[in-house]
Amino acid sequence: MTDGTRSEILLRVNGLTHRLDVDNRRTLLDALREDTGHTGPKKGCDRGQCGACTVLLDDRRVVSCLTLAVAADGSDVTTVEGLAPDGELHPLQQAFVQLDGFQCGYCTPGQLCSAVAMLAEHAAGWPSAVTTDVSPERPAPELDAVEVRERLSGNLCRCGAYPSIVRAVLETAARAEVTG
Repeated sequence: MTDGTRSEILLRVNGLTHRLDVDNRRTLLDALREDTGHTGPKKGCDRGQCGACTVLLDDRRVVSCLTLAVAADGSDVTTVEGLAPDGELHPLQQAFVQLDGFQCGYCTPGQLCSAVAMLAEHAAGWPSAVTTDVSPERPAPELDAVEVRERLSGNLCRCGAYPSIVRAVLETAARAEVTG
């Protein structure tokens, strides 16, 4: 490789800064797994269709298998490992465990990162494809099972744990409303 095909980038992954020299074609997923040792994001389809590789990039969810590492230069990346700093489980992680929101667990890291971002999007009032009123003056859409399923539709679970995942998200959101 010539110098024109590589770049030096900085990634802040779960609060730690990593200086990496990467091929310009390297995906964020490969950089995370192979260069920084964060194996939470999974390589499922490698085509952006399953969501197993979902991470938070500057607090927005992305499928890391379709995101170039150089495009994430200077960004904050949160993987599933970063959702539980110091071993303290995120409320969604607790709900997934308590309500059996996972089976084989392969999709769970992507499901969790996507659910964290989805709850933030909902709290910010962002509509989804099933939100009935999208006018600027509308109230925040009600978070129900239909909304959760739509908002998490980019994350597939081969085991079929969807009912438990939806219940975990809804219960976490309800607890946040009560305490928040």
